[in-house]
Amino acid sequence: MKTHQKTGILLLNLGGPQRLEDVRPFLVNLFSDRQIIRLGPAFLQKTIARFIAWRRAPKSMGNYRRIGGGSPILEKTREQARALEAALAEDGDFVARPCMRYWHPFAGQVLHEMAAAGVGDLIALPLYPHYSIATTGSSFTDLHRANARLGFNLPVREIRDWPTAADYVACLAAHIEEGLARFDGDAVEIVYSAHSLPVQFITEGDPYVDHLQQTIRAVEQLTGKPGRLCYQSRSGPVEWLGPSTPEVIREIAAGKGHNLLVVPLSFVSDHVETLYEIDIEYRQMAEALGLRFAVTRALNDDPQFIAALRQLVLNARAS
Repeated sequence: MKTHQKTGILLLNLGGPQRLEDVRPFLVNLFSDRQIIRLGPAFLQKTIARFIAWRRAPKSMGNYRRIGGGSPILEKTREQARALEAALAEDGDFVARPCMRYWHPFAGQVLHEMAAAGVGDLIALPLYPHYSIATTGSSFTDLHRANARLGFNLPVREIRDWPTAADYVACLAAHIEEGLARFDGDAVEIVYSAHSLPVQFITEGDPYVDHLQQTIRAVEQLTGKPGRLCYQSRSGPVEWLGPSTPEVIREIAAGKGHNLLVVPLSFVSDHVETLYEIDIEYRQMAEALGLRFAVTRALNDDPQFIAALRQLVLNARAS
């Protein structure tokens, strides 16, 4: 049953540099956010962020160059938004748009678009299934600040987390089964690779690790196959969650493993962490150690994943 009020859906995500010249300012934005990483005293955060961005930009630019010169995350999120709008066509009047945290389109720009489209309320849907203050929390904070600063003050329903959303879990499981089929029935080590997080956030009560484990348990109930959780993408001078994905790859090789399937767990679309870090860097490492390597497809706009997003929106609207 359609409703008459137009509802905006903000697909909250990290964002990424679309061109090589965007890399340094993107990194400055990223490292300036104290909710994602705390660099010295607060008044020095931006200064330290500029220094780290200056140091890291050449290497990061090299990584982006290897995947075509920029991040595909915005286009992938736009595809997800279009697919979600289509899936919701019979459920109401919805407008879905990407809303990025550290690169365009920022929250302010998207709120202007929503207001111009006649949206009366918003659903904030983070494309992070597992809550962390460094991802979902930071995006919510940024969205609410922009909403108030620009004077829109649109009502916002927040979808905080969804680690065991049925269609999300089923989609992951299907991609894992698809990946395992590449090994022709041989024994395979399944490795769930999630974005790492400063340990301090977990000790302060962040539920991120617990949410990751919830997803893995739910997936394993469908596949019947156990896997190992590890972490990638450490990016600053603090203690990070471990073990790291490279450490686990080396352990598997040392333990006489032969086949490795990496499952990008906290990523729902292709970007530099899947296309370069996993599919190039970790693949080269694993193959040099004698492992046969595969990675599951990103969820992107898989219809079953879009069905999961649709149900999250409908649940939020009904709450």
